[in-house]
Amino acid sequence: MARTGLCDSKPLLDLYATDRLSTQSGCIGTGLHEDGQTQSTTCIINTKDSCVEEPVLLYHHGFQDLHSLQPLLPSLLRHEVELALEKLGLIWDRTYAWDIFMDMMRTQLSSTFPSADLPHPFTDATHAVLVDWLIRVHEILHFQEETLYLATHLLNRSLRLIKVSTANLQLLGMVCLFLAAKKEECLLPEVSGLCYLMDNTYSKRQLLRMERKVFCGLKFDLSYCPPLHFLLLSASIARCGAKVVWMARYLLELSLMGGQCVVFLPVQLAGAALCLARQVLQETMTPEGEAAWCRAASIHVGSEAALLRIMHIMASAAARAHTRETCATFVKFSSPKTMHVSRHPGLKTASGLLGLCTSLT
Repeated sequence: MARTGLCDSKPLLDLYATDRLSTQSGCIGTGLHEDGQTQSTTCIINTKDSCVEEPVLLYHHGFQDLHSLQPLLPSLLRHEVELALEKLGLIWDRTYAWDIFMDMMRTQLSSTFPSADLPHPFTDATHAVLVDWLIRVHEILHFQEETLYLATHLLNRSLRLIKVSTANLQLLGMVCLFLAAKKEECLLPEVSGLCYLMDNTYSKRQLLRMERKVFCGLKFDLSYCPPLHFLLLSASIARCGAKVVWMARYLLELSLMGGQCVVFLPVQLAGAALCLARQVLQETMTPEGEAAWCRAASIHVGSEAALLRIMHIMASAAARAHTRETCATFVKFSSPKTMHVSRHPGLKTASGLLGLCTSLT
């Protein structure tokens, strides 16, 4: 049985019985490690008694020719993906649903970083404080959730691509949020309003100059497929309850402040958050629910060790969220709208969550 819970049911056999992957074909659901490189790995195949792992040689061209893999995937999964994308409002025409999903899988490959280390003199602590402040500003401006994830991603890229002083770190964060809003939002705040939110520490001219600097440093590339989309897609396919989804969204947002998470793919972060949310809430599932969970799990990539590592990071962050100064996410997810998930008893102590994750190994 897979220790992470991403494959814990016999119905998976029904999905792969007709289109079992051979060692020459490759698989979308496996083989991308933390560094995003394709290599020989394992594919989980169900037998009469349990899930076992068989070696699979990944597609030689990685994700460059994903359309060639379409015939290898179960038609049922493709149908579930189409329904989920339509339900989430991410598509207008189901005809292009699978192409959009393929593009999501391909685009995420450029979302990771080779190392979690930040350039001197920035530290994980300063990064967490800045992201926490961005979350507060994001709430004040009532932006879409995608804007927050894109802004954080642009911030992580900018810190590694352009030179910026610690005195201008807040300005950099606001510029990244502003650029993300230009891509995701319909209505934008005035530049003077953004300066006001920074207590007028910086002028409009300084903000616009920094915007040009960041834009050029990023080579005008704002493309990003956020882990939130993969989380909602997986949750829809898996028929997860509302509380599980809110818990997973809480854990996923906590990962934005953790610098260690930038080395993982968005789909890995989404899978770990959803799996940990199920474990924390101890959700009981029907046989139909277990079958749906296995279908959702088949879109995840990476090794089980990577998923467990992410779960440990998220569990540790959740255990400390209510005691830290960077508690914007904790407060945000303690409201009735979010079903008070950040105040769930299972999140009170690190030992409880980490023990829960360890018991899966």
